[in-house]
Amino acid sequence: MKIADLGDIRLHYSDEGDPDGAPIVFANSLGTDFRLWDKIVPNLPAGLRIIRYDKRGHGLSDVPAGPYSMGTLVSDAEKLMDRLGVKDALFVGLSIGGMIAQGLSVKRPDLVRAVVISNSGAKIGTKEMWDDRIKAVREGGVAALADAIMDRWFAKPFHATDEFHAWRNMLLATPTEGYAGCSAAISGTDFYTPTSGLRIPALGIAGADDGSTPPDLVRETIDLIPGSRFELIRKAGHLPPVEQPEAYSRILNDFIRGTGHV
Repeated sequence: MKIADLGDIRLHYSDEGDPDGAPIVFANSLGTDFRLWDKIVPNLPAGLRIIRYDKRGHGLSDVPAGPYSMGTLVSDAEKLMDRLGVKDALFVGLSIGGMIAQGLSVKRPDLVRAVVISNSGAKIGTKEMWDDRIKAVREGGVAALADAIMDRWFAKPFHATDEFHAWRNMLLATPTEGYAGCSAAISGTDFYTPTSGLRIPALGIAGADDGSTPPDLVRETIDLIPGSRFELIRKAGHLPPVEQPEAYSRILNDFIRGTGHV
């Protein structure tokens, strides 16, 4: 286990692969830890430096009192990369991780040379929707939303697998303060204008059955960046690295090689 003490937060992270290789950084979704990428990492091209981390309020990272802002979550990623001496990374973010990816790409172009915005958007949902979810979580814990979340996360066939229950347990283990705090960050974020100013290689990935960030939202967001690519993964919901890791790996690896990031 690796813990980075960044002053106001301690983040759990992993740093694998070639320490001198081109860096790729992964940021996961609301309600998951960095095990989200477990099926993808073994399929990556050889020679990469692979960094994953648990954002604040999740996994083995600290759980400070919320609410959190998106600026704080972006700053956490920025401080971690600075601490690890990472520049010119390919940054892959899913869901809230995709929002962090957008914010970091705009704020620190020296850190991000290419970006993957997966199952995410420049703006996700409405303030009223997030207020309702935050209220429900604070009153009943993450369990109060678990069934609805799992329906948005995974296509129906996956619900019949044993692995489905492990992901539900991961969701239920998410601290109330972390889930509510990050929900507040999403609620307050609108990146349409900043993201439209990006001029870096960019890839959008959507799941055809995603109930959280539908394909049209992902396409609308990635289309803000000139020259970007969009890919749709069939038979996948909000977490295609879990449901369709082979398809996800193929799309990601094509982008990695296409940007010369090997």
